[in-house]
Amino acid sequence: MNFVTLNNGLKMPQLGFGVWQVENEQATAAVSKAIETGYTLIDTAMIYKNEAGVGKAIKDSSVPREELFITTKVWNSDQGYNNTLRAFDESLERLGLDYVDLYLIHWPTPEFDEYVDTYKAMEKLYHDGKVKAIGVCNFEIEHLERLLKECEVKPVLNQIECHPYLSQNEVKDWCAKHDIFVEAWSPLDQGGEVLQDEVIKAIAEAHSKTPAQVVLRWHLQNNTVVIPKSVTPSRIEENFNVFDFELSADEMAKINELNRNRRKGPHPNEMNQR
Repeated sequence: MNFVTLNNGLKMPQLGFGVWQVENEQATAAVSKAIETGYTLIDTAMIYKNEAGVGKAIKDSSVPREELFITTKVWNSDQGYNNTLRAFDESLERLGLDYVDLYLIHWPTPEFDEYVDTYKAMEKLYHDGKVKAIGVCNFEIEHLERLLKECEVKPVLNQIECHPYLSQNEVKDWCAKHDIFVEAWSPLDQGGEVLQDEVIKAIAEAHSKTPAQVVLRWHLQNNTVVIPKSVTPSRIEENFNVFDFELSADEMAKINELNRNRRKGPHPNEMNQR
């Protein structure tokens, strides 16, 4: 496993396991398999409705809690200072944990303009020792700039949609300049066109790897934290098996050139759903 060091000194696995669109009952088996495979970073969220299932897998695991890195998120309808504190306690109870390693704002929802108050509540959780680090998801540069201006604790991470067809270079460059890591959700384009791309397939063949493994390797070599999702045991193992090869500078450049600025999810400025 590769680890990154966040701007508050906390070490975080660079490859993790996501559970978006995984049903609560399925989540226990999937996370148990992931932990057994070697994943220690598990990424969930209140809105996924599977925190309890994730928590059961953590409880049933033989891996000590302090060796796991658990992320969850506050949903749009729970934003605001007091709402965030309540939502966090509810997430903690569902997970069955005493603390989480990373707590994130799921979307900025700029129409409601509550993300600064939400973040200030997260700063309190951080200062109280209930979370080891705080950050955001789906924040554009303008939202991040406002947090840096109005809040005290710099976000450690911005989790955004990112894959070879949506490379997010502008946000990545800004985050790198401000010592904020980027974490990719939908890193494999939700198993879509990216995995059928002829450039990716040719590179995969050259390394005797799958297209998914090549894309995950591209993320890792771009210094991005990545959280692929699967409920299929063989795929869970396949996605983890990306530390025994390296893409050349030429191969990285070829994948970088695939960018189409094409999103599968909504643009953060337009995502104001409660």
